Amino acid sequence: MRQAGLSRRSFLRILSGVALAPTAWSLVQRTQAQTRRRPNVILIYTDDQGSIDLNCYGAKDLHTPNLDRLARQGLRFTQFYVGAPVCSPSRAALMTGRCPQRAQLPGNTSSQKGHPGMPTEQVTIAEVLKEAGYATGHVGKWHLGYTPETMPNGQGFDSSFGHMGGCIDNYSHFFYWQGPNRHDLWRDGREVWHEGQYFGDLMVEECQKYIRAHQDEPFFLYWAINMPHYPLQGIERFRAMYEHLPAPRKYYAAFVSTVDDLIGRVIGTVEELGLREDTIIIFLSDHGHSVEERTYFGGGDSGPYRGHKFTLWEGGIRVPCIVSWPGRIAQGQVRDQMAINMDWLPTIARWCGAEIGHAIDGRDLSRVIASADAPSPHQELHWHRPGRNPHWAAREGDWKLVVNGPATKDRGLDLPAAEEFLSNLAEDVTETQNLASQYPDKVRRLKALHEKWLAEVTP
Repeated sequence: MRQAGLSRRSFLRILSGVALAPTAWSLVQRTQAQTRRRPNVILIYTDDQGSIDLNCYGAKDLHTPNLDRLARQGLRFTQFYVGAPVCSPSRAALMTGRCPQRAQLPGNTSSQKGHPGMPTEQVTIAEVLKEAGYATGHVGKWHLGYTPETMPNGQGFDSSFGHMGGCIDNYSHFFYWQGPNRHDLWRDGREVWHEGQYFGDLMVEECQKYIRAHQDEPFFLYWAINMPHYPLQGIERFRAMYEHLPAPRKYYAAFVSTVDDLIGRVIGTVEELGLREDTIIIFLSDHGHSVEERTYFGGGDSGPYRGHKFTLWEGGIRVPCIVSWPGRIAQGQVRDQMAINMDWLPTIARWCGAEIGHAIDGRDLSRVIASADAPSPHQELHWHRPGRNPHWAAREGDWKLVVNGPATKDRGLDLPAAEEFLSNLAEDVTETQNLASQYPDKVRRLKALHEKWLAEVTP
């Protein structure tokens, strides 16, 4: 890591040839501890990216060299979940370290100006790190509120550039698929116009400017990339690369590689400034791939996992997740322990020396990251999508119960809806063999655990 002031090497050179007394060695250690820079954090959140849609996660037809390199320079999780299979509640879980129910945003918030989203009394990761002396910046998608109080600058971010709703056209920057058409591009709460400029390039430029401006102080950058969410607008170089693939995979693949390229450009800036060893980079998706009409009814891939966006099958909530911090996190590692996006707030807080003074649901992952033998900090996990017939899931150990699970008709699967579907994920990660009738006691136990959890987290 970069050192300010007296380094260990300089100290030893000064005392060359002299036996270093215990008191002198203690001075070196104290000096290093006092002058060691606190780490920067870049938290990258992609949108609608399928469970295995990276080469390092098993995709055979994708070109993702920058994220594959990031995984080689750090570790990737194989059982990493998000708090919800849809945009707003997933982001609320990430930002607050709380499940969507406790964060008071269990479903998508409106994409129209003037509509509040996550209540302002919720404490975001930006507010936690700002209190600890960090500069805080947001770039990209927000989708957690569209009023001054609930937009990023009202939720702990010093600076913000991006769109407040669920998606935009990447050239016109209009929220286009639900009328009337609405322009949606903002800088620090004020509308800005960049007609015809590709939003991916605009985001990269903003990230690069932010990193350069704050290179001499600890910073937190939340880069919420609105891709590969529809509209599928990958750049020409990658459209040509995937022309041989069938539609809609080729449209989606071009967008995934575009995302990878954008991320590579920003990491390159971190490296050019000599900040890589001082910077924690975390990458993950907000939930599984979309099968909506606007994305040609598919294109993404959940691999062996059943389901997709909007569902609580594994393909809707199990996502790719990578963390890299050279010199502090071992390289080329894999972690199979169960974890969830709510865990990043307490983990980042620990690494950055920030305090959390309120109740959260996330757990510190630092021990898991340090050791493949450490147990998961979670004995159980829960998800709940409200409605007339709530769709929910509970996991305890390897056992997972899905209630009111929707039918699956994607990637060749044709599975019916299920009122109660019990799986042992250690034996059947595909969630295609229903064990509910064989293990009624396990079904009852998971139902009881979920009812208890829901009562605890619902305001």
